[in-house]
This record gives sequence, C-alpha cells and structure tokens, in this order.
Amino acid sequence: MYGFVNRVVGVLKKVVPEPLVRPLRPLYHRALAFLMALSYGFPARKLIVIGVTGTKGKSTVSDLIYATLLDNGYAVAVASTIRFAIKDQSEPNLFKMTMPGRGFIQNFLHRAVQAGCTHAVVEITSESTLNFRHLFLDLDALVFTNLQKEHIESHGSFEKYAAAKMKIGESLSASPKRPRAIIANADDPASAPYMALPVEKKFPFSYTDAKDVELLPGQVRFTFQGVRFHMQLPGSFNIMNAVAAANAARFVGLSIEKSAAALAKLKRVPGRTERIDAGQAFNVVVDYAHTPDSLAALYAAYPGRKICVLGNTGGGRDTWKRSEMGRIADASCAKVILTNEDPYDEDPRAIVNAMAAGMKRMPEIIMDRRAAICAALRAARPDDTVLVSGKGTDPFIMGPRDMKTPWSDAHVVREELQRLLAEF
Repeated sequence: MYGFVNRVVGVLKKVVPEPLVRPLRPLYHRALAFLMALSYGFPARKLIVIGVTGTKGKSTVSDLIYATLLDNGYAVAVASTIRFAIKDQSEPNLFKMTMPGRGFIQNFLHRAVQAGCTHAVVEITSESTLNFRHLFLDLDALVFTNLQKEHIESHGSFEKYAAAKMKIGESLSASPKRPRAIIANADDPASAPYMALPVEKKFPFSYTDAKDVELLPGQVRFTFQGVRFHMQLPGSFNIMNAVAAANAARFVGLSIEKSAAALAKLKRVPGRTERIDAGQAFNVVVDYAHTPDSLAALYAAYPGRKICVLGNTGGGRDTWKRSEMGRIADASCAKVILTNEDPYDEDPRAIVNAMAAGMKRMPEIIMDRRAAICAALRAARPDDTVLVSGKGTDPFIMGPRDMKTPWSDAHVVREELQRLLAEF
C-alpha cells in the first residue's frame, strides 16, 4: 500500500498545479494518515509504542531505549532520524527526514508486527505534526527531552513550534491505551504542560537524579536509583539521555539494574558523539550538534585542545543561530574550520560568512567539506580532539533545486584518516 500511494502521489504532484493543492493539503494529510493506518489494520494498536520528542537528544534517547529493550530480549523496532530497525535488522534512514510521509510510519509498524515485534520506539518531530503523521500512533508512553529555539521559519514562531510539539503530548492523552505514561525532563520549564497531561503514570527526570557523576574522556559514570551506570558515551547530556531511557524501560517493566547492564554494552550511537578510530594518536568525533546549546555541550564534553569543523544546519532556516554557532566555536576551539553543509537554494558562502561574523578570530574557510575534514585531521596533534559537527548521519549534502549529493561524515573521516596514516 505504501508503495502504491507513493507512486500515485508522485504522478499527481506532476500534473496538479500547486495553487490547487495548497488549500487541500491539511485535509489530504489527515485523510491519508487515517487511510494508511486503516489499510494496515492500525498496527500501533498491536504494539507497545514509546514516542520520543524534543529539540535535542531524541535520536539518542530513541536508540538507547531500543538498545536496552533489545539487549533484554524484547522484540523491538525503532524508527528515528538515525535508522529504521526491526529486531536486530537495521538500515540507515536515508530520507533526510525523521518521519517520512505517505504512510511510511504505518507501513513500518505493520512490518514490525509481521516480524513478531511487541514494542516500537518512534522518534516524533514537530514537523511531522504539520502533516498529521503523529496521528494513529496510539502511544503507550512519550518521552519529552527538552525544548529549544529551532525550526522558527518553518513553524512561524517559537510559540508555534512549541504548540506543534505539544500536539504530540495531546496525542498521548488521546491514545486508547492503558496505562499511558509521560517521561519528561523536569529541568526544562517547557516540561510543565507535558507533566500535566491526564495520563496514568508520570516519570519526571532531572540531572540531579544522577549522583556521584564522573565525566571522563569519551565516557560517563554515575549512580541512578542506587545503581551504578558506566557508558561509553561522553558528556553530561548523555547522562540525561540515559536517565530518560532508563525511565522508559521502567515503564515497560525493566529494572534499573538491567538498563544499566544494557547501556554499559553500547559502544556508540551512529552520528551522535561517534568516535572514529583508525589507530591515530588523536581523537576524532562526528556529531549532529545542530543548535547553539548542543554545540556548546559537545565542546564541553571534550576538554583539551580542539579542532572544530562546522557549517550550519541548512540554508533558508534558523538564520538567527549562525553567528551564535560561530561565537561558540571561536570561544571553545583552538582552530575553527568553517565549511559547507546543506545550503539548499541559499548561497553557501553567505551562510559561512554569517557564522564568521560571530567570531573574534578569523576562521579558516574551506567550502569543500571533504577538504575541510582533511585539513582538520592534518592539523591535529597527539591527544587533540577533532570535532566534525552538523550532519551526524545525514546521508546527503542538500544543494539548490533539491540536488542531493550522497554524503557520510563518518565515512569521509575514515577515508581521510587512512590516507593520512598511510603517509607515515
């Protein structure tokens, strides 16, 4: 059904003028959400569905919940910005969007049910609510990580962005499942309406829930609910991600001890503080870091001398943060290399210049992203950390007129490291 609808819509987009389509789009998306769920027999009703939303951390939290449940023998699926996985079969998300349209998510949940899954973790974005893709997910639980300034152009204002996020909370309230649970970051003032949702179980979490914290190079240790956690993921933000995931696992019925044991085995989350090791004498990390707060947190997680490669999260949107991202990099990094990322129809050099405007020092500007990564690796000294941020697992560099250039920061870093090491 998903493939058929995809083909039909593709044809209609070519023959029906855009002005005729625009006023009918909300009705079309809402009707399509219902019809696709109906055609697959409302698969979410046959699963325990945990939604994850927020500005930052939702992809990592989704992956941590998935890894925890999978390690403990659950038949679980996950749909996120990073990947689509059913049990232990995983494929990268190549759509350049978290929740693809035209009934994709219903098709995915149907396939999960057919494969014998009992649980599903679904990352849900504010953008998806504009097209009603959050409907008919029949949530059992929702994790809210935080709310930061983002997607202002696409939503119209921060208030509208927050309201779009809250629609996901409202869908939890409307779910026919029982019991329902909200798991929300109590440190974020925006969590208040989520914690006020009329659901049966509530799990507020806070950084203060973590005791005896040790922030170590490339890893963290802390105690939560009397249980010691040791994770091969860096930074205080990953403590919050782990506590959120452990609370979601508690809702499912897993003990804190089992969550700690599962997370201790996790070596990486693709594109999220992902360490690339080819035997070099310095650290190299690939990360998404798409907001000023997340960029600052990333840099804080790696003490010592840093060489930082960054662009911005895309042309035509969130222009307010460009100079701020440049300012943070300038204050945190020994060397900053600005480069191209996803310019879309905007002049990529103008984006980079806007970032440079926030810096006191003159950055090195290398518009070719591979060349920028290569230059950063060659500038690294033993024990330095090279941080390549902005794209994470994004599979394309997006250019004008929707031109897509296949891309992987992690793959390019590995290739350039191998070339560099071969010279010695």
